[in-house]
Amino acid sequence: MTPMLAQAQEPMTRAELLADDPLWLILLKCVVVLLIGPILTIFLIVWERKAVGRMQNRTGPNRVGPHGYLQSLADAIKLPFKEQVIPDTADRKIYFMAPVIAVVPALIGLAAIPFGPEVSIFGERTVLQLVELPVGVLLVLAGASIGVYGIVLAGWSSGSPYPLLGGLRSTAQVISYEIAMGLAIIGVALYAQSLSTGQIVDAQQSGWFFYLLLPSFVIYLISMVGETNRAPFDLPEAESELVGGFHTEYSSMKFAMFFLAEYVNMVIVSAFATTLFLGGYLFPFVGADSPLNQGWLPVLWFFAKTFLLLFCFIWLRGTLPRFRYDQFMKLGWKVLVPLGLIWVVLISAVRAIRNDGNVSTGQILVIGGIVIAVIVLLSLLLPEKKVPDSDSVPVTGGGHPVPPLDLRVPETTPRRKALKAKARSSRKQPAAVASAKEDSDGDV
Repeated sequence: MTPMLAQAQEPMTRAELLADDPLWLILLKCVVVLLIGPILTIFLIVWERKAVGRMQNRTGPNRVGPHGYLQSLADAIKLPFKEQVIPDTADRKIYFMAPVIAVVPALIGLAAIPFGPEVSIFGERTVLQLVELPVGVLLVLAGASIGVYGIVLAGWSSGSPYPLLGGLRSTAQVISYEIAMGLAIIGVALYAQSLSTGQIVDAQQSGWFFYLLLPSFVIYLISMVGETNRAPFDLPEAESELVGGFHTEYSSMKFAMFFLAEYVNMVIVSAFATTLFLGGYLFPFVGADSPLNQGWLPVLWFFAKTFLLLFCFIWLRGTLPRFRYDQFMKLGWKVLVPLGLIWVVLISAVRAIRNDGNVSTGQILVIGGIVIAVIVLLSLLLPEKKVPDSDSVPVTGGGHPVPPLDLRVPETTPRRKALKAKARSSRKQPAAVASAKEDSDGDV
């Protein structure tokens, strides 16, 4: 009996606690997780408009509600009742499906994020998390990346050139910056020895990864801005070039769904960064057994860190101009991806040395500093690339890619041909009826 009692008193893991949840508690968690994104979106819109207004020395929303704080609620009520405009050239089925494809994966992404430790909800022991998977990190990445299909399909199905260009830009953008984001996450997985979000938070009890893996943190911060199409990386919806980008032809509730997907993705990548690099729900400088890391208090620490990262989105939008597209792609492929690869190799080497040999952290730092100094010295000794002189005058003067000079835009599309043929047939039909009527009158 004694071994059985000792076994019964052993603490349960996060996965075991979640597996023991009753059905009513699972449904309650699902509702809360699905509501976090829309509720924070309503708050973020007002916060962003007020913060950017303060940065630009102008008045933000101040009409609806006290100090304008109900402006987002008024917009949410107004948008469903606005007129719905659908282009004649649109592929209607995909046109309606695209906003749904963009929103649904964004709402699912928060399912694997741990918001807090073990708590008691109506007498039931559980953890503040919906699912705990061995590959929870991949679930969040998949939810963030699938949403781009909605943007691509929205641009293609609109039957208009500007949305199509915005969709293509978004495809290239997600591919470029998701590679860099994945390389940043590899460093976290190597240190935590797991892809489970809960175990990654537990691995940061002795030190947060944002200073232990500073290059990974910086690469992730830049990549998450590019992943969410936010300024200064909002090239898929650049109004100065593409009118409105992939959602130019959308209105009413479908436009609101794209808006919702963008802000929910901001919440997801910020919560994910908090989990991976900022200790999740852990309070800094205290152990996991501290009262500050017990009960419901850690939920406050988690959202405080998340709001700090969300403010970075707003800060960037209010201070930096939009990148040129070739500069944006160059930053992803020529800077972030190579740095991420080099950093992963260094982390792997350090982990292998520390696991196999008796090498201290100070010796590793000295060796790493010597290697970095040698690399910097070699980069300074390399000769600069000489640009050959040319007598030709550049077309744009900027050196970035331009369309070919012999580019020909098609005069029409198969869809427009079909519509014109249908219009001609509808115009001819009344004339034929009138002539038939005149012939019959003459016979009488």
